[in-house]
Order: sequence, then C-alpha cells, then structure tokens
Amino acid sequence: MDDAFGHPLKPTFDAYANDINYLLASYVIPYVGLTVYVGANPKLQTSTAKRLVAGLLGVESGQDAVLRALLYERGKEKVEPYGIMVKEFTNRISKLRKKMGRHGIKDEGLNVKPKVGAEGRIRGNVLAGDKYSMAYDRTLKEILGILYGSGKENKPGGFYPKGAERRIAKSYLRHGD
Repeated sequence: MDDAFGHPLKPTFDAYANDINYLLASYVIPYVGLTVYVGANPKLQTSTAKRLVAGLLGVESGQDAVLRALLYERGKEKVEPYGIMVKEFTNRISKLRKKMGRHGIKDEGLNVKPKVGAEGRIRGNVLAGDKYSMAYDRTLKEILGILYGSGKENKPGGFYPKGAERRIAKSYLRHGD
C-alpha cells in the first residue's frame, strides 16, 4: 500500500484491521491473475490446457468481480485512520499495477472517466475491461514486473523476493541487469 501512495502510510496498513482493509488487500492480486490467463490462452496448444485456463479464468474473474462490487458500493467510505476514500485506494493500487506492468491501460480502479469505461459510457467500473467490455490481457513479463514490484521481469522482489521458481520465470532472471 505504501508503494501505491508513494510514501509510508502511518500507521502501517494492516490488511486484517477491518473489513475494508481486508477487501483492499484482496483487491491487489486476483485481477493480475485474470489478465495473465487472458494473455496465455491464445498461446496454449491443447484443448486440455485451454479448458484448464478457461476454468481458472472463470474463477479469477468471479473473485475480481465480487471484490470490485463490494469495494464499489463502499467507494466513498473513508479508510481509517487515513481519511482516504476506498475508491482512491483502488485507483492508486490499479495505477501502481499499471506502472509495474509497463504496457498501456490494462488496469483501472473503481471509477473511471466515462470515455474509458465500458463501451465508452460508464463511470462505474465493477467489471474492468476495454471499450468493448473485453478483459485485458498481460504477458508473463508484465505479470512478473507486477508480482516482483520492480516493474521488471528480471528484478525480483515483492511477492517473490528471490524470483519465481518456474522455468519460464527463471529464464528472465538469467538475463537480468
């Protein structure tokens, strides 16, 4: 949360302090998973792999929609003790994920300008998607940049301080700066 605001929150953000904090902390990851499944699906070769990713995509998108809906209806509430509205937290988290992913929009908070919202008309953003209401996709490089918190697929940190442990992720680490 500190990175989302560009400075340490005082007191330190505690995901378990209350319902709002827990929802905000939960908001950080499901959408990232959803975008990687959308990005990976066209590259899959077997029907079994595509069926598996489609099933995971369904679960991830459901989780994200539930979290976004719960946060949206409480968007104008202030997160205590910071005095910052819920919708500002989600916008900051999305902005940080977008920065770490380094490629285009692909992430939006709960409130957007209508021209950016679904079908270019909607300000509320419970289901994040492009102007055609299609889910955004991300590459593995973009996902690693977000999960590492560094914005780079070859600079570990964040959720994986030593780097992700699978073959493809490790291949990026070998080519690091």
